[in-house]
Amino acid sequence: MAHLRATGRIVISLFRSVKNEQRVLNERCVSTVVAIRKLPMPQSSELSYCRLPHRHLFFDHKNRNPFRQSRRKEYSEERILGYSMEQMYNIVAEVDQYKEFIPWCTKSQVFSQRPGYCKAVMEVGFPPIIERYTSELTLIRPRLVRAECRDGHLFSHLLTTWQFRPGVPDNPNSCTLRFSVSFEFRSRLHSKLSTLFFDEVVNTMVGAFLKEARKQYGPASIKNRKPTILIHQS
Repeated sequence: MAHLRATGRIVISLFRSVKNEQRVLNERCVSTVVAIRKLPMPQSSELSYCRLPHRHLFFDHKNRNPFRQSRRKEYSEERILGYSMEQMYNIVAEVDQYKEFIPWCTKSQVFSQRPGYCKAVMEVGFPPIIERYTSELTLIRPRLVRAECRDGHLFSHLLTTWQFRPGVPDNPNSCTLRFSVSFEFRSRLHSKLSTLFFDEVVNTMVGAFLKEARKQYGPASIKNRKPTILIHQS
């Protein structure tokens, strides 16, 4: 009986000890919370380092799928030509004549024009593909002709750029050409045909204009030189 009483006193003593420790702990927690509330709130700029920039999200509205493979194709080259900047500019800027010497161009007609700018209806044919679209051209004589597809149903993007700079020193009948083209079909169904279109443009575009230059201005002042390929993303 005495043993049970001693055990009970020990249990009661332990209970009181635990209760006192819990009370002290609660008081410390309350003191800590009160102290934190008294601290000045940081400005939003001080918290900005905690935020993840939206562009770093793995899937977001700007970068919907990082595994999506772009269907856009690009090509750019640079070469020295045996014709002057003015001569080459005249040929490239005469859009109405494209249908006469570009093999896959079946129609080219300017319908709106002002200094430094024009619009033309273009039609290209790579059977079974036939596409008609509006081309908007930026013209800076004799240095730049930039043509971009508008209102097309087949292409979501088509951009062609001709840039001319002086060529061989002391040879005014030469120039340096930088030619670039990039395009993308709207439909995935046409993606398999994109290589056909791309190769045809890359292989014949500059050659067709050089052939026309020879027809209009005679033989080139220098031998034909191989182009330096700057970009070839096919």
